[in-house]
Amino acid sequence: MIGMILAAGAGRRLRPYTDTLPKALVPVGPEGNEESLTVVDLTLGNFAEVGLTEVAIIVGYRKEALYERKAALEAKYGVTLTLIDNDKAEEWNNAYSLWCGRDALKDGVILANGDTVHPVSVEKTLLAARGDGKKIILALDTVKQLADEEMKVVADPAKGVQRITKLMDPADATGEYIGVTLIEGDAAEELADALKTTFERDPDLYYEDGYQELVNRGFKVDVEPIGDIKWVEIDNHEDLAKGRKIACQY
Repeated sequence: MIGMILAAGAGRRLRPYTDTLPKALVPVGPEGNEESLTVVDLTLGNFAEVGLTEVAIIVGYRKEALYERKAALEAKYGVTLTLIDNDKAEEWNNAYSLWCGRDALKDGVILANGDTVHPVSVEKTLLAARGDGKKIILALDTVKQLADEEMKVVADPAKGVQRITKLMDPADATGEYIGVTLIEGDAAEELADALKTTFERDPDLYYEDGYQELVNRGFKVDVEPIGDIKWVEIDNHEDLAKGRKIACQY
């Protein structure tokens, strides 16, 4: 099993940081310290702690920044990085971005969004949940109070995910998908096909819409609650401020 990070996004709501950096490389350490940790750093640290030594990173917007840091990141975290180019990162949404990593999915991956600040307990929880025929396991926050922006999930204890979308009444949701998934290698082919169907239908769709496509086909997508932990998806400057407070606690 390897790690995978989606780091192709522009993160326009985080300008001026993202004028020169992809969102995944915006500093989440102390404000004003441009050499501080990023989401990529935090995620690579998590991967290394659970024994993953190979990591694929999907790059696109301002990808040169990740290419420049590749050797230093490998040395710092003891991992081997493979950078996979997304040629439509500034045009299409991340269903296509994850599809670009379809060959790496065959190794089995822990997938992490490049904007999710989270502790290593999430990866440990997903790894502990493996087995019993589970092929895809989503990390689910069942504690947080939900609003309109979150990626909400309705899950059945026996059947797994029934719906995954932002376009849902928060009161109907089981919890929020936090942007971290364990994907077994034998799910790679079916997931890649579902992602292809999804972005061909609408290139603005999310990879979570690809998960919904799988569910609609009768594929079981499981969830695993992560407990009461501190995490944040960084979309804007308010989120970044929260991310800085959380990141310093790890």
